[in-house]
Amino acid sequence: MTAVWQINEARFKENVKRVKDNQSIMAVVKNNAYNYGLDFAINTFKEMGIDTFSTTSLHEAIAIRKIDADATIFLMNATDEFELLRTYDIHMTLPSLAFYEQYKEALFDVKVHLEYENLLHRSGFKTIDEMIQVIEDHRQTHSPKMTITGLWTHFGYADEFDVTMYQQERDAWFNVVDVLVNKMDMSFDLIHAQNSASYFREGHVFEHHTHARIGIALYGSRPYASLSREAFPQALTVSANVIQVRQVQQGDHCGYSFAYTAEENNTRLAVVDIGYGDGILRTRAQHEVMINQRIYPIRALMMSHMFVEVDEHVQAKDKVILYNEDLRIDDYTFKGVGANSEQLSALNLDSLIKEYR
Repeated sequence: MTAVWQINEARFKENVKRVKDNQSIMAVVKNNAYNYGLDFAINTFKEMGIDTFSTTSLHEAIAIRKIDADATIFLMNATDEFELLRTYDIHMTLPSLAFYEQYKEALFDVKVHLEYENLLHRSGFKTIDEMIQVIEDHRQTHSPKMTITGLWTHFGYADEFDVTMYQQERDAWFNVVDVLVNKMDMSFDLIHAQNSASYFREGHVFEHHTHARIGIALYGSRPYASLSREAFPQALTVSANVIQVRQVQQGDHCGYSFAYTAEENNTRLAVVDIGYGDGILRTRAQHEVMINQRIYPIRALMMSHMFVEVDEHVQAKDKVILYNEDLRIDDYTFKGVGANSEQLSALNLDSLIKEYR
C-alpha cells in the first residue's frame, strides 16, 4: 500500500472557470504548478481560455514553451541567461536600476517588465524616479536594445484586512501606473499586479491593467477566510492507508521522542503509511483525519508514518483521508497549519502515487 495524491480533473476545471470568470488571467505556475504538474496545469488552463503564464524558474519557463508554442510566458525572477530568453521568447522582470546598468547592452532583444518594489521589498525598482531614469535612457539608446513590454508589482498585504498596508501599496502602485502610462505616454503589452487576494477583494481586473496574476485560487484554495468554500472547489485528495491497528496501554510512549503517551489502557492506534517525508507538514499533525467518514485525531507524525487514535470502527487497509473536498487545504491554513502554497509545494510526489481522474 502507498499513499496517493489525486486530482479530480472535472472539479479542477470547474474551479478554474469560476476563478477566471471571463477576466484576463495570467496563471502562476511556479514550483511545478504548485505541485499539480506543469503539463497538466498548462494544458488545462489553455483549454479553459488562459494563454499567459508566469513562473520564477527559467527551467520551468522553457518547459512551458515546449508544452505551448504560442503561450505568453513571464519570468518573475531575473536571469543573465539572455540568449535563452531570446531563443524561447520569454519575457523577464527588470528588477532594478543596478541590474539595468550592469546588463544594458547584453539585454538586447529581451522583453522586460519593469518591476516596482512596493511594500513587499522583495524585488523591483525602489522609486518611480529610478523607473523613469531607465525609460528615458532606453528612449535615447539606439538599437539593439531591450524591449519594454510590461509593468508589474506584487501586493504583499492583499490578504490582510486589519491593517492599511494593502491600501497603501495599492495607492502607490496606481500612482506608478498613472505616471508611466498617462503622463509619460508609455505603452505596455502587459500590466499586472493583482494576486488572488487582491483580485477577489476588487472583484475584477484593475482598470488599465491587462491581467490579474493569479496563483493559489486557480488551484482550489481561498486566499482569505471570508470567501465561500463552495466558490473554490478543491480538486485535490491526499489519502493514505491503515497498515495495522495497535493496542497500547496507559503510559506507553509512541512515536519519536515521546511524541505521544497513551492516557488510557487499551488505546487503539492506527499506523498509517504517510509522514513528513511525504511532505505532510508537522503542524498538520495537530489536527485530524477522516477514516470511514469518521474523524480521528493524529497523535504522532514520523518520517514515513503517523499514529492516529481510532476506535473499533477502524481496521487494517482502511483508507485515511488527509485532504479532500471536506478536509480542505485552506481550512487547515486558516487554523494555522501553514500557507496554502506551503502545504501544496511540500508534498513529495516522488514518494506518493500521483493520479489524475
